[in-house]
Amino acid sequence: MKIFIVEDDSIISEKIKIYVEKWGYEAAIVQNFQSVFSEMIEFDPQLVLMDISLPFFNGYYWCEEIRQVSNVPIIFISSASDNLNIIRAIEKGADDYIAKPFSLEVLLAKVQAILRRTYDFTESNHIIEYRGLIFNVDNFTISFDDKTEELTKNEAKIFQKLFENRGKIIKREKLMMYLWESDSFVDDSVLYTNINRLRKKLTQMGLDNFIITKKGEGYMIGG
Repeated sequence: MKIFIVEDDSIISEKIKIYVEKWGYEAAIVQNFQSVFSEMIEFDPQLVLMDISLPFFNGYYWCEEIRQVSNVPIIFISSASDNLNIIRAIEKGADDYIAKPFSLEVLLAKVQAILRRTYDFTESNHIIEYRGLIFNVDNFTISFDDKTEELTKNEAKIFQKLFENRGKIIKREKLMMYLWESDSFVDDSVLYTNINRLRKKLTQMGLDNFIITKKGEGYMIGG
């Protein structure tokens, strides 16, 4: 399990990181407070610890940004412990709120409870970012420039295969094997139709030529 720490007090963030790593978690601290969202996407955590008072944009802003593409659990940690801030955090999409100062033992207990509650019963949230496009593997959605499109299951499987191998040509036969576990009984036009529908959705979002056809070979997402 991975934990992403968004805290501008380096002493607190390092203490949290060291402590949760002792319990077997992988942790990362945000490096650039102007790119919290992109760093979170790249790290792909199962939980986010978020302070409210941050450089450039506050924790409420980043919580809203994350909630547009992911249901990853978010715990706010802040010295602003009044009811107004707690209510606002929950309204913005937070799952829990811990007031500073706090004990690391209490923090760990809350982290473990939320992770157990979230991932014992649901699959982990998995999102991938490339060239500004966000692909949520779990709910079959793609988002770009405040636009979101839902994909069918087959469209999502095609897109995931191309996305994970971006810059490489994936042969049509391999895509059909991946989708239907056989290339013997599936007409090539079925794959072609799915690719075209996927391209249309990307174009509607302003992403022309995101998927490239290599004639006689297959398809790819440009590197």
